[in-house]
Amino acid sequence: MPRPFRLRPRAAALTACVLLLPTLLAGCGEDAEDQDLTRQELDWKDCPAPSEAQGGGAPPSPLPGGGGEWSCATMKAPLDWDDPRGDTIGLALIRAGSSGPSNERIGSLIFNFGGPGGSGVTALPAFGEQYATLRTRYDLVSFDPRGVGRSAPVICQDDRRLDAYLQQDATPDDGTERTELLESTEKFNADCEENSGRILPHVRTTDAARDLDLMRQVLGDDTLHYFGVSYGTELGGVYAHLFPEKVGRAVFDAVVDPTQTAEERSLGQARGFQLALDNYARDCVSRTEECPVGDSAQDVKDRIAELLEDLDGRPLPGVFPRQLTQTAATGGIVQALYSQQFWAFLTDGLEQAYDGDGTILMLLSDAMNGRSENGEYSNLVAANVSINCADDKPRYGPGHVERRLPAFRSASELFGDYMAWGMISCADWAVPGAADHPDVSAPGAAPILVIGTTGDPATPYEGARRMVRALGDGVGVELTYKGQGHGAYGSGNGCVRDAVHGYLLDGTMPAAGTVCS
Repeated sequence: MPRPFRLRPRAAALTACVLLLPTLLAGCGEDAEDQDLTRQELDWKDCPAPSEAQGGGAPPSPLPGGGGEWSCATMKAPLDWDDPRGDTIGLALIRAGSSGPSNERIGSLIFNFGGPGGSGVTALPAFGEQYATLRTRYDLVSFDPRGVGRSAPVICQDDRRLDAYLQQDATPDDGTERTELLESTEKFNADCEENSGRILPHVRTTDAARDLDLMRQVLGDDTLHYFGVSYGTELGGVYAHLFPEKVGRAVFDAVVDPTQTAEERSLGQARGFQLALDNYARDCVSRTEECPVGDSAQDVKDRIAELLEDLDGRPLPGVFPRQLTQTAATGGIVQALYSQQFWAFLTDGLEQAYDGDGTILMLLSDAMNGRSENGEYSNLVAANVSINCADDKPRYGPGHVERRLPAFRSASELFGDYMAWGMISCADWAVPGAADHPDVSAPGAAPILVIGTTGDPATPYEGARRMVRALGDGVGVELTYKGQGHGAYGSGNGCVRDAVHGYLLDGTMPAAGTVCS
């Protein structure tokens, strides 16, 4: 994420990039008094075009295979779960009905693709074809979590101010730059409170988990069948802790480490993205044709470091009228490292930048931040900051960051400062954070398939095993994918997909410790 707001694990970033690939290649306040929200009936209709907060664009395409259209609905949920009969908010849902025989339907399979802050209503259609097999026995359902997209979205700043906020130097080198960074962060946070103060106290992951259980009941399922990716695994773990007896068949992919503080996550991601960069560089020079961005893996990394150093004082032309700054270029590189499928775009972007044109790297950066081609932003940045700060109890000021810079630089010379300074985003947040880390202990819950990828930059592999341990004995079942990128199921690996399908469709859990490569 090009500006140093908290880089939280997010597969939703991949959705934004998927939607930009063609370019690279070319309500609150309802009264719920005396209302039992579990008995509400959803009014499913054809889906409208995504709102600006969802990212804009056209309505979702017809379902893969000519199986009809996507349908959308709004579910009422309490604004404040401590006052469940008080005011409500609307949560946006999307659904693809089961394609198989009705007598073989298991129920609804609810997805959360990560973030926090990503719109599930736009992500599920973007990835829909990948999940066609699961649709044979499930209605596929996703949603915009509270504070996101069409679900009482957090709004902080307008597009013009976001352009300036996200272009600012994310890695200050002197006192003047540090002051500018702190002042812009304070201004952003104050704008969030001014424009969205009513929803900010109610966007914690525990609130979203309670929304999930309400959703389960409204959809008519006795247990929650769930597929969580990235931050979605944290949400799923919190759900399992709160409602262990309601866990159905569940898969966690690209797993958040639930034992870490916000600082530990940031440090882990510095290592993770450095590992991904190392793997990218080795891959580029190992190909039979010449690597266009370096003669050796070390040369690739050295040239990237030199590019970023040059950009600190001399930005390149980017997407007119904006320039490719050091901050934007770093974010574009991070975005491309989320998936091995994007490595070719990173090569193209670097090659182009070395020739004096920052367009591709800036488009990658825009995808990371939820900025569309017409200059409009989704509320991804605002929601990401708001949910992170509501969840995470620690507050890190600039003095703490400066003391920790050596450790971050040791983890990654290229990304260390970038990840470290991102920790200041919650320093003066209006709402106190909930806890040092989420509680996912779920004794008695049904087994959950937990998939870790060895080359995952955003949710490093070690987090999967820690999630298994934290869930408790007999709950988490670990599967390892020896591969690259953020998320295993979407890689198309046959072994991973067979394991997921076997459990979700047939109830057959793979043996603990299974390794796919």
